[in-house]
Amino acid sequence: MSSDKNFVHLHLHTEYSLLDGAIRCKEVAQRAAKWGMPAVGISDHGVMYGVVEFYQACKDAGVKPIIGCELYVATGGISDRSRENTMSHLLLIAETNRGYHNLVKLVSIANTDGFYYKPRVDHALLAKYSEGIIACSACLGGEIPQLILQGDRKKALERAVMYRDIFGKDNFFLEIQNNSIPQQAIVNKTLIEIAREEGFPLVATNDAHYMDEEDYDWHEILLCIGTNSTMDDPKRLSFETNDFYFRSAREMWEFFGDDAPDALENTLKIAERCDVTFELGTRDYHLPKFDIPEGETLETALEKAAFAGLEERLKGEPIPEDYVKRLEYEISVINQMGFPGYFLIIADVIQACKDRGIPIGPGRGSAAGSLVAYAMKITELDPIKYGLIFERFLNPERVTMPDIDTDVSDKGREELLKYVVEKYGVENVSQIITFGRMKTKAAIKDVGRAMGIAYAEVDKVAKLVPDGVKSIEDAISLTPELKGIRDSDHKMRTLLESASKIEGLARHCSQHAAGVVITPMPLTDLVPVRKIGENQVVTQFSMDPVERLGLVKMDFLGLQTLSILEEALENIKANGKPVPDINDLPMDDEATYKMLQNGDTLGVFQLESPGMRRLLKKMLPDCFEDLIAVLALYRPGPLESGMVDQYVECKHGRSTAHYFHPVLEDVLRETYGVILYQEQVMKCASSLAGYTLGGADLLRRAMGKKKVEVMNEQRAIFLEGAASQGVDRSKADEIFDIIQKFAGYGFNKSHSAAYALISYQTAYLKAHFDREFMAAYLTSQIGAKKDVMAAYVREVRKAGIPVLPPDINESRSAFTAAGPVIRFGLGAVGKVGGNAVEAIVRAREEGGFFSSLWDFLDRVDIHCINKGVMENLIKSGAFDSISSNRKQLMESFPSMMDYALKKNCDGDQCSLFGEGEVGVPEMVEVDDYDLQEKLEMEKESIGMYISGHPFERYQSQASPYVNCTISDLEHWRSDRVLPCFAGLLVGVSEKYTKRGDPMGILRFEDCDGEIEVVCFPKPREGKPWLDVKPSLLSGKPYIIRGAVQDRGGVNILANDIAPLDGDLEKKHRYVEISLREEAFREGVFRDFMRVLKGHPGNSSVLLKLEGDHERALVALEDVKVRPGKALKVGLEGLLSDMVSLRC
Repeated sequence: MSSDKNFVHLHLHTEYSLLDGAIRCKEVAQRAAKWGMPAVGISDHGVMYGVVEFYQACKDAGVKPIIGCELYVATGGISDRSRENTMSHLLLIAETNRGYHNLVKLVSIANTDGFYYKPRVDHALLAKYSEGIIACSACLGGEIPQLILQGDRKKALERAVMYRDIFGKDNFFLEIQNNSIPQQAIVNKTLIEIAREEGFPLVATNDAHYMDEEDYDWHEILLCIGTNSTMDDPKRLSFETNDFYFRSAREMWEFFGDDAPDALENTLKIAERCDVTFELGTRDYHLPKFDIPEGETLETALEKAAFAGLEERLKGEPIPEDYVKRLEYEISVINQMGFPGYFLIIADVIQACKDRGIPIGPGRGSAAGSLVAYAMKITELDPIKYGLIFERFLNPERVTMPDIDTDVSDKGREELLKYVVEKYGVENVSQIITFGRMKTKAAIKDVGRAMGIAYAEVDKVAKLVPDGVKSIEDAISLTPELKGIRDSDHKMRTLLESASKIEGLARHCSQHAAGVVITPMPLTDLVPVRKIGENQVVTQFSMDPVERLGLVKMDFLGLQTLSILEEALENIKANGKPVPDINDLPMDDEATYKMLQNGDTLGVFQLESPGMRRLLKKMLPDCFEDLIAVLALYRPGPLESGMVDQYVECKHGRSTAHYFHPVLEDVLRETYGVILYQEQVMKCASSLAGYTLGGADLLRRAMGKKKVEVMNEQRAIFLEGAASQGVDRSKADEIFDIIQKFAGYGFNKSHSAAYALISYQTAYLKAHFDREFMAAYLTSQIGAKKDVMAAYVREVRKAGIPVLPPDINESRSAFTAAGPVIRFGLGAVGKVGGNAVEAIVRAREEGGFFSSLWDFLDRVDIHCINKGVMENLIKSGAFDSISSNRKQLMESFPSMMDYALKKNCDGDQCSLFGEGEVGVPEMVEVDDYDLQEKLEMEKESIGMYISGHPFERYQSQASPYVNCTISDLEHWRSDRVLPCFAGLLVGVSEKYTKRGDPMGILRFEDCDGEIEVVCFPKPREGKPWLDVKPSLLSGKPYIIRGAVQDRGGVNILANDIAPLDGDLEKKHRYVEISLREEAFREGVFRDFMRVLKGHPGNSSVLLKLEGDHERALVALEDVKVRPGKALKVGLEGLLSDMVSLRC
C-alpha cells in the first residue's frame, strides 16, 4: 500500500483493558506488520499493564510501538468524590521518553490518589505533566464529544482551547472515529467544523477493542463477563455496533478520505513524531542505595561482612583453606558482576527480621549454593558440606541479576515489608502485580454464565475437558464426546467457540505472592503503579517486564510452615520444656528418622502426601542426604522413569549402582548412580569433559531447552573436552546422551537441600514434641474448610494424641498443648471471631474460671459476643465444664444476655430495669438433647464430631460383615481380597464421564476416617450408578465393597453398596478368617471346622494362616457359612484371640 494511503491505529485496547479490550499484543503487532502499517498504538483504559509486552511484540514484528493510555478526567478535580463530578475520556500518547515518564506519573496518580471507581486525573495534573505528550479528544465518552452531544458547542470549543493550551498547539488533536453509532456522526461533523474554523488538527481512530469484525459477538460476551450480566439483559453494556475492530487502512480511507484526509495523514505524522524507547534486558540495574561506613566501598563492605560472618559460623575456629578459597572466589565474582550491594541489602533485611523475631527460612532456590550467602546468614545451609555449587546460582559466564528468594513466616511478612519501606522510603518500595488468566474450564463456565445457559449444562461440558489440556481445541481433539456436543448442538458450539476465543485473556489483576521491588528513586520515575485494596501499592508491570527493565526484584514469600515452627517453639516454652535451636539440630537424630521411615508425617513440611509417605516407607531415609533426595525424587519425571526404584534398590543393597565411567563415581555415589540433581549434570561435564562450572551451567540450561542447534554445538564441545581427558569418543558420546536424558529430570539440589532442612526441622519437633508441634499445626489450619480441619484432627487422634473439645475455661484462640492432650482452640469454632475470643480469654485471666452461664455473660465484654457466638460455643461443647445440659444453656442464654446488655448499658442513656428491680433470669429447666443431636451440633459448629461419633452405635452391627475400617484403606495391599467396610454416607455429588454419562462421587465416614467412593455408570461388577443412586440416604449407614485406587490419594471404586440394615448375607460372598498357626494343635482345627459347619449359609470362606514371618491365604472348598455375630462369637469362644473374622 502506498504511504500516502496508509494509516496507523493510535486508539486501541488490548486485553489489558480487562474484560473490555480483547486484542492480544503479539497478534496486533503481527497484523500491523502484515498490512504494512509502520506503527501501531496501545491505549488501554486508565492503565499501562501491557505496555512492555506490547513494545516487545512490536519490535519483534518490525513495527513502531506507540505508547499511550485512555485516561479518565475528573472535570471537578480528583479530590471531589461527589456525584456531580463527572468523568470523561482523554487519549494521551507519549511522544518522547520525557512524555512517557509524564504519562507514567499521570497513570500512577490516577490509580492511587485519584482512584474513585475509576483511575482519574484532572486538568491541573494534565497541565503539570503535559510535556512530551500528545492528547486526543477521545471517543464519545470524551469531554468535548459529550459537550457537543449536549448541544453546547461553545463550551466544547472552550475545552478544546483549554486542552490546546495545556498540551501545545501541535500536540492536541480533535479525534474523529469510524463507527455507525448515530451520535458519532454528529460528533464527527462538529469536530471537523471546529477544526476547520479554529485551526485544530484532526486525527482519525477506530477505538479498536477486538481484531476482526466477526469477533463482535464473543466480545459482547466478554463485556457480559466483565459486568456480571447476561446476553439477554436489555440493560447490559453493549457496543451496539460491530465497528470497533482493527480496520485496514483501506477501510479508514474509504470512510474519511473525502471529508478528512488530513485526519488519516496525521496518524502517520504522529507515529513519525513518537520516539519512545525502552532498554529491555539491560544490565544497567536500578539497585537501591545501601549505606556503608565512610571510607568503605560496597566491595570492601561485602568482603568484611562475609569473612566476619563465616568466622561467627565456625564459632572462632580457624577457617579451613577450602572455605577461604571458595569465599574469595565468590566475592570476586559478585564484585566483578557488580552485585555487592544486592547481597548487603538482602543480608540487612534478613538480619532485621531476625532482630525483630520474624522467622526466616533457611533458604530457597539456588542461593543456598552460595558460601557468601551462608556466611552472611542469608541462608542456613553450608554449601561445601552438602556439595552445592555457586555457579548454579551466579554464573560468571552468563551475567544475570542474582535471585535470592527468601521465605518468611506468613504472619511476619507484613512486618518485613514495613522494615523495607522504613529503610528505603515508601515511594521506592512496591509489590508486584500479577494477572489471572481465563483457563480452559473457567472460560467455558464464564461464557456459559454470560450466555444464560443453565449451570448444570455448562458444568457438564466443562467436566468433559481433560485436566492439563492447553486449549479448548486440544480438549475437543482429545475428547470425542466434547466434539460430538460441539457438532450437534448449536448453543454448545457457540459456547465452545466463544470460550476458545477468550481463553488465555487476562481476567483480573492481583498482588504477586512474593515479589517486591526496591528502587533508588521514586518508583514512578521508572514504572507505573496502582493500588490494590486500601493501601497496597503494586507495580503495573508484572514480574517479567519489571526484571527486563532492570528493576531489582526480591522475592519474600510468606511460608506458613515457618509460623508453625514458631508457634511450636512457643508451645514448648509455655510447657516449661527446653526449647531447641532449630538452626542447630543434631542431623542424625534416630527418633526423627524412625518417624519418617514409618511415614508418620502429618504436618511435616513437603512430606505429608500419601505418595510421599509411601516413598519414605520404601526408601527408609536414615540421613539428611536421603531427605534431600526424597524431595528431588518425588516428582513425575523421576517417579515415571525408574529413578526412584534404582535409588531405593541400590540404597538397600538389592542392586548395584552403575556410574557410567570411573571418573563419575565421586559425582554420583551419593545418589547411587542416579543423575538426580542439576548440580550433578554440571559436575559430570566438569569431571569428564573439562567444563568450567560456569560453562557446565550453560550446558545444563541448553539441555533443559533442548534446542537442536545448541545441543549439537554443546555435544562437540563435550566430546572434544572428554577426548582431552582421555575418554573414548564413543563412550563420551554415550555418556552425553545419558546426561542429556537425565538433565530433563534433574532438580536443583540447592533448593532441595534448603527445603529438606525445613522438612527435618518440622520432623524433629514432631518426633520430640509431638503435642506442641501438632497443636501449632492444627492452629495453622484455623480458617481452612471444616472437613480439612476434621481430617487433621482425626489423624492427630489416630497418632494417639487426644484432642479435647473447646472449653471456655481452658481453651485459648489457638490449639494448645496441655500435658498429654491438645485442647481445641476457640478460634476454630464457627462464627467465634477474634474479638470474642480475646474478650473471653481476657475475662478469664482477670477473674479466673467461669462458674456459671451468668458468670460468663456478666464478666465477658458483652459487646464482643452475640447470639451466633453463644450458640456455636454451646453447640461445640465449650460450656460443658459449666453445665453438661446443652439444651438448658441454649434456651437460657438469650434472656441472660439481654439482662447483661441492660446491665452494661450507659446509665445516662437507658433505664436499667424499668421501675422495679429485676434479678438475674433463672436457668430454664429442660431435658438435654440426645447424643445424636449433640453430635450433629458439634459437626455444625466445628466441622467434626468431637465428643463421640454417630457411627459408634453401628460398629457392633457392622463388625461381622467388614474386613477393615476406613483408616485401613490407605494401607490396603491385597489384590485377591477386596476391602469391605462400613460407614455413614456424608456426601453425594454427581459428575460426568468423558462420554457424558453420570457417575456418583460419595463420601463415607466411620469413627476413624473419611473416604471417597466412586460409582461408575457401568462398573465391571456391581450395580451402575443410576441404580444405586435412588437407595442412598445421607446420614445412613452402609456396607461398601470395592477396589482401592491410589492416585495421590486413596479412594474406592465401588462394587457393592448396601444399607447396613438390609439382607447383608446375600451381599457377602465370602468371609475372611485370620487364624494364628498356634490354632493348629491337635483337635482344635477339627473343632474349628465344626463351628463353621454349624453356621451354614451362602458365603465362601477364605482362611488367612498367620505365622511369625509368613502369611498364606487358602480358600476352603465345600464350606459355606452365614456371616454374623453368632459365627463370630462361636469362633472366638473356641480360639479366643487366635482368630479374627471379617467379611
